[in-house]
Amino acid sequence: MTGLIMKLIICPITVTLASFIFPNVAYAALWQPVLVGLILAVAAHVMEMFLLKDGTLWVSTVMDFGAATLIVYFVSQFLAGAEVTFIGAVLTGILLTITEIFQHRYLIQSGKTKKSPA
Repeated sequence: MTGLIMKLIICPITVTLASFIFPNVAYAALWQPVLVGLILAVAAHVMEMFLLKDGTLWVSTVMDFGAATLIVYFVSQFLAGAEVTFIGAVLTGILLTITEIFQHRYLIQSGKTKKSPA
C-alpha cells in the first residue's frame, strides 16, 4: 500500500513537471498530466505487485520505463489538445524511471515487497 500511495503522489507531479521541462510534451489543461500520472501510478503499482522483489530491481525498473513511455504516449493521444511526441514520451519515461529507482530501492530495503503466503 505504501508503494501505491507514493506513486499516486509522485507520478502526477513528475508528468506535470515533464510538461513544463520538455518542449515536446504539452497538455492543454493541468488535469491532463495529472490524469496520465494517476493512470501510470496504478499501472506501475500493479506491475510492482507482480515483479518487484529482492533481486529484480533493474528488471522492474526497465519494465517500468517501457510501460511508462507507452502509457504516456498512447493515453496522451486521447486527450484533447495534448501534444506528446514519442521522444517526449521517452523523456518523460526516463524522468519517471529515475523516481522509480528510488521508490523500488526503498520498497525492497524496507521489506515492503515481501509476499505473504496465500
